[in-house]
Amino acid sequence: MSDKKCRWGFLSAAWIGMKNWQSVALSGNGEIVAVASRDKVKAQAWIDECSSHVPFSNKPEAVEGYDALLARDDIDAVYIPLPTGVRKEWVIKAAKAGKHVLAEKPCGVDLAEVKEIVAACNEAGVQFMDGVMFMHSKRLEALRETLTDGSIGDIRRINSQFSFNAGDDFLTGNIRMHSDLEPLGCLGDLGWYNIRFNLWVMDYAMPKSVSGRMLKGASRSDSPDQVPMEFSGEMFYENGVNASYYCSFMTGNQQWAHVCGTEGNLRLDDFVVPFYGSEVKYTVSNTESNQHVCDFNMEQHDRVVAINEYGGSHPTAQETGLFRNFGELVLSGAPDPKWGDIALKTQQIMMACIESSKRDGALVEM
Repeated sequence: MSDKKCRWGFLSAAWIGMKNWQSVALSGNGEIVAVASRDKVKAQAWIDECSSHVPFSNKPEAVEGYDALLARDDIDAVYIPLPTGVRKEWVIKAAKAGKHVLAEKPCGVDLAEVKEIVAACNEAGVQFMDGVMFMHSKRLEALRETLTDGSIGDIRRINSQFSFNAGDDFLTGNIRMHSDLEPLGCLGDLGWYNIRFNLWVMDYAMPKSVSGRMLKGASRSDSPDQVPMEFSGEMFYENGVNASYYCSFMTGNQQWAHVCGTEGNLRLDDFVVPFYGSEVKYTVSNTESNQHVCDFNMEQHDRVVAINEYGGSHPTAQETGLFRNFGELVLSGAPDPKWGDIALKTQQIMMACIESSKRDGALVEM
């Protein structure tokens, strides 16, 4: 096994980066070289805090300014959790600097931005990927087997919900409540996962049409416009399958997904962030209706499928898999364009749902 590492730079000392700091450390093929912030003191304090919990053999360096980090020749890849409103600028700058890019989602404020991002990365020959961690869980391999082995029959419907109750401080101060920074609100922050799961189940086939409704909008006092607080959408396929989703900053924490077929269904209670423990699971359910004269009985037959994978903070966790898989692509010297294509499809569906919501839920053809 090669001792060569993917050398990471983090653009921003955002809180989500703390999770990913540990993911790089546990990946086995990565190391963080530098962390940039507009304020070097802030970057250093963030590094010190992360290092006290998960140290690297060589402590990462604090850098003032994102351009300074991109100019370094000791960095192979950058992680960009900057607000969506400014993300395109820095992804394209990173690509032009020859850096591979792992970016948070949504990837852009609209489809045109994501097309620019993917084109710039392809032209520069660098890897682009969004930070959807569940895509790197071993659970997906088992799920695909269940979806194709006849356990639930032919897929007919997909349902999912991803939500959390944000609270007053979030509603008045968080960047996700500012339309210049995060114009897509809960749809971009949470609905991205719902749409991605639907796409994955359908093996990335695009729906023929979609609809969407913004159930509630709100904003910070300094925001020019409202952002989605609650959103629901539907995706309709040529083969008759339809997929519905709901995302919200106002409803208690839920992250369930159901795939219903002609013979049964499978259920995930934690499709985005696995619950704490040493296994990730899902349930395959088949029911049977029996009658004997006046006796009517509905029998439930459930089968739990468990995969040996920790829910977080472990070499087997999905977030570690994300950085390990990205690092392998970087070190191989062979970027995989499928990840940019998947991001484009996700953004395209999301923007069509936004368009539908502006037309009172009217169908938008894809």
